[in-house]
Amino acid sequence: MLLCSLNGNKYSSSELAELLGLTNSNTSKVIKSVEKKGLVKRNIGKDDKRQMYFILTDAGKAKLGTIKCEEIDIPEMLRTVIEV
Repeated sequence: MLLCSLNGNKYSSSELAELLGLTNSNTSKVIKSVEKKGLVKRNIGKDDKRQMYFILTDAGKAKLGTIKCEEIDIPEMLRTVIEV
């Protein structure tokens, strides 16, 4: 879900948490995991150097190419938590 969210976009950790319906703490863990795999990277904000934005790396884009984001089967239990 994180890779699909970042497809062509850049988001801060808090923006990703909102998009994914996760807590900031859980989002941080997810980001760290995919970052270790080299699928996303951090960019420092241009206006505010304290702000970090996340984007897909080339490896992340390649991995995303193997995923059909629209067709991800979300388990019913999780779907009730993330639907708005």
